[in-house]
Amino acid sequence: MTRRGRLALRSLHAAALVGAALVGAAIGPARAAAGFRLTVTAGGLADYFPGMLGNGYLGTLTAPRGTEATQTYMVGLMDRTPGDMARPALLPGWNAIDFNPDPTQSPAGWLNRAPLSAARFQHYRQTLDLHDATLTTRYRYLEGARRTAVTVVSFVSQTQPHLAVVRLRITPQYSGRVTVSFPLTEWKAHAPRFALGRLSGAQLERALAADGLSLTPRAPATPDRAALWYPGHLAVLASGGSAPTRTLWLTGRARGGLPVAMAVAVALPQTAVQSLTLRRSPGRLAIVASVNVERGRTYAFTKYVTMSRAGWGGAAAADVRLARLARVDGFAALRVQQRAAWRRLWRADIRIAGDPKAQQVAHSALYYLLVNTTPDTGWAVGPCGLTLCYAGHVFWDSDTWVYPALLLLHPRRARSLLAFRERTLASAEARARRHGYAGAMYPWESDPFNGSDQTPYSARALSLTEIHVDAEIAIAQWQYYLATLDRAWLRAHGWPVIRAAAQFFASRATYDAQTHRYGILHVTSVSESHGDIPNDTYTNLVAAKALRIAAAAAGVLAVKADPRWRRIADALQIPLAADGRHHLPYQQSGAAAGSKAFGGGPLPLLFLPALDLRMPPALRRGDYDFAVRPIPSSRLARTSMGILPCVAAADEVGRGAEAGRLVQLYLTGATLKAPFNVRTETSTNNVGPFLTGSGGYLQSLIFGLTGLRIRAAGLLEAYPAALPHGWHSLTLRGVSFRGHRLDITLHRAANGSVRIRRSMQ
Repeated sequence: MTRRGRLALRSLHAAALVGAALVGAAIGPARAAAGFRLTVTAGGLADYFPGMLGNGYLGTLTAPRGTEATQTYMVGLMDRTPGDMARPALLPGWNAIDFNPDPTQSPAGWLNRAPLSAARFQHYRQTLDLHDATLTTRYRYLEGARRTAVTVVSFVSQTQPHLAVVRLRITPQYSGRVTVSFPLTEWKAHAPRFALGRLSGAQLERALAADGLSLTPRAPATPDRAALWYPGHLAVLASGGSAPTRTLWLTGRARGGLPVAMAVAVALPQTAVQSLTLRRSPGRLAIVASVNVERGRTYAFTKYVTMSRAGWGGAAAADVRLARLARVDGFAALRVQQRAAWRRLWRADIRIAGDPKAQQVAHSALYYLLVNTTPDTGWAVGPCGLTLCYAGHVFWDSDTWVYPALLLLHPRRARSLLAFRERTLASAEARARRHGYAGAMYPWESDPFNGSDQTPYSARALSLTEIHVDAEIAIAQWQYYLATLDRAWLRAHGWPVIRAAAQFFASRATYDAQTHRYGILHVTSVSESHGDIPNDTYTNLVAAKALRIAAAAAGVLAVKADPRWRRIADALQIPLAADGRHHLPYQQSGAAAGSKAFGGGPLPLLFLPALDLRMPPALRRGDYDFAVRPIPSSRLARTSMGILPCVAAADEVGRGAEAGRLVQLYLTGATLKAPFNVRTETSTNNVGPFLTGSGGYLQSLIFGLTGLRIRAAGLLEAYPAALPHGWHSLTLRGVSFRGHRLDITLHRAANGSVRIRRSMQ
């Protein structure tokens, strides 16, 4: 780290401390009442579904003891083993602190080896504080006749993105000698590995069967594709440490990927420490402290950990310096900074009066988006953020489900998702040329680092033919311009992506001289069970919108638009029922196709607020009656992607009560996992935290219930507002729009009607 960097770091520390001192009084017990604290006790451990701590650069799972090493991933750090798809490389275990009250150091006495039973862990309570992004775990640990009160606090720093902190506090009910260990652990390479870049679906099924593996989810939290979504490997190349300076370090490299460094600085209660040793064993390096304790006194042990990789941070020596600087600042100061930083984030919030559960779920959904995104970068998010689900690849979920949920409340983070598409534009353009098209052909599954196509070979048809992703990318870019009117951004950043998407669809469309219409043939529907079909309605409508956006953007920038863009958009084939009352899912499909596939087929997705498709009211109502209203609530409750289009559809056709009922369906639904409100993809597949579902739920509040749409004329109340039964109000707090910050409140008037009010901040 340079001298300038160290000075900047110190200045940031000081500013955060001053800011926290000014606002500290506001960060108090009110958080619990506002739905920010999620707690599990011993009775809930059997169904424990891990939550997350993170800052968008680093993400780690929670664990019941609070002292175990958990899976941790770093943004853009991928294992690229030949023949496989890129997958997130698992960082060495950094967050473990182990404790043994037994003076003989019996292996059974170590805290992290003891069975998690009521006999060993009494008065258990773990709290994930969404307001601070901090995990606190408390219990009384029993080992033989020795009872120790334990408190563990951990967080991943929001102000110092390379830093994470764990503090263990013990209060023994005995006097004597105890042992505390601070390890860094290398994980073994996962076995077996599969050549997912080469194996067909049938070959993959045989390979799984040969190893006795299944794609069945395992309770309470193992996803159904865990046999395929295993972690990539990071090999430790060198490591070392010093007991006198209480530091550890290591360097490593992701397989086929980037080099990584990590460092630890340990803080100890110096007056009680009898000895410090550096212990090395295969795959493990640790500082071990022998400590004399007295009955009733409290002893604190803190582990400051820094992590970096090539292109983000320095080498091991720089990480050691950062860790030691953090130790100088101390746990209390760093926690004050964490609280202040997260308090600033929560200035943009969703407030619900009248339903505490709804408030808690809204905060949870926004929290998981915040811990997996970064401001002012070029990093997008996978469907499950910095976890193994969907191998960390970037899908259309980032642009269509997560991005709109952030745009009005956290635009700097939303812009990072857009910047990823700009950053990887050259790769998408090269891919289009390889397949004989113009413009950019973004992959179905993109490597989050370089944007290359990482779709498994067994799903290659999706990457070649599920092409609606290009349109959604263009739509997201245009939304940002409409929300900011930033022409300089549009010219430098948004326009190249929008233009390339339009060029792609212009080259992908085929003119039919008999019908005088354009078609887009041989596509896979967004309802993926329908492959190699002509004129998928959703694909054609979003493609037409992308083409019109390109023409509009050219007008804003006073550059020449390709005249084909509007011509193709106006003449694209859009399949309708014979009586013209509603759309069909795709050309030559029967009425039954509208209700058997994803969420009533692809047609409910025509109501996605980000698309803001205009159509005659009668046709809109026809689509609702045909494709949305028949979907049983029991079916909707089993998947977390269905809520947004259905809520928006109900609101757009004037069925506000139905929109409210659907929102409430997801407050206690089977896709919301205890104890930390982790949203999963479906009720049974354990794929989570599913940011796609969280983003969809938030959009159902931000756009679905409010009826707001982002258009050239402004943030318009395009449809009537609605509130679920029992809600007194819904407030979008700290909305950013065209240089202004405002609060938008839906409230129930005395006559029962729902009104909308705007107030400038």
